[in-house]
Amino acid sequence: MRLTYPHMGEAYIAVKAMFDDLGIESIIPPFSTDSTLRLGAKESPEGICLPFKIMLGNYVKSIEEGADTIVITGSCGPCRFGYYGPLQKLILQDMGYDVDMIIIDPPKEGIAKFINNIRRLSGKTGFKTYKVFMDAYKICEKIDELNQVQYFVRPRTKDKAKVNSIIHNFKSQVLKLKGSREISNMIDKTKEELLSLNIDMDANPIKIGIIGEIYTIIDPFSNLNAEERLGNMGAEIHRSMTIRDWAENNLIKPLRREKPYEMEKRLSKPYLPALIGGHTQQCLGHAVNYALSGYDGLVQIYPMGCMPEIVSRSILPQIEKDYGIPILYLIVDEQTGEAGYQTRLEAFYDYVENRKRRLS
Repeated sequence: MRLTYPHMGEAYIAVKAMFDDLGIESIIPPFSTDSTLRLGAKESPEGICLPFKIMLGNYVKSIEEGADTIVITGSCGPCRFGYYGPLQKLILQDMGYDVDMIIIDPPKEGIAKFINNIRRLSGKTGFKTYKVFMDAYKICEKIDELNQVQYFVRPRTKDKAKVNSIIHNFKSQVLKLKGSREISNMIDKTKEELLSLNIDMDANPIKIGIIGEIYTIIDPFSNLNAEERLGNMGAEIHRSMTIRDWAENNLIKPLRREKPYEMEKRLSKPYLPALIGGHTQQCLGHAVNYALSGYDGLVQIYPMGCMPEIVSRSILPQIEKDYGIPILYLIVDEQTGEAGYQTRLEAFYDYVENRKRRLS
């Protein structure tokens, strides 16, 4: 059995660490490119959302490299992600690929069911599997810390190209490492490289929060590297959802009998008191939280046709009005043009920067 899984931002790093520690052979698909998207879009239903098409392209690339089993998490509710696994398996069969699809649904009872599913894959004891999972979770935490460092450093140094080079090098070099210990050391080394740059600690860049659909705000290919683009312009950004955030709220908190996404649900309640699927409440809750935290602007990113985020999009203008925070709305699909995308980001950055200057 040779496992593979789709790209979603830095998720491959933690998943690789976990499978390495469990002794499971896995194939990481090549980083997503335009050819990956074209490959997936060619075989996908035209109206399906962007993540579906990219993931399908990831699978085909991995299968061509020898993968025979796909691992993907499940979902429920109006978000179509819950249909991804079964539909993608049918499409792959029609393409002539005979592969197994293992769908790991988010466990309502917490981490126990998840660990049990992973244990069945690896054949390890429950205790060993739990320890390996927690080590992978710590990798997620360290990746978040690394991202916070790059978000802080990029707008405060003149050598932004060096920041980008360090991060890109980390993402490629980590593929050559094995296990959580080696990967953890690489993360620490990368943080030290970033902090060794010449940083202007007196700089006061504008702060922009990234909100929206979880895949398109986490995965840099799908959002055309929005974080890097805004950082290169001089903005300090913050991503509202991460892999660590997902694992903490869907796996760790239920085990501790804590309520997931408590802050987001509380802040979004005046606008959307009911769960409607996807991450709508999280998107709205983070928008309010960023406004209360003094952020200067927000960028909502979501795939064309994303039902939960269309609801968020209809409510966010009221939050924009209530809290006086400007919001840029970006919809992405395979037709999104880089030039127009860059122009919109630049215009929004200029507007937010000038607005901050006027208000200060």
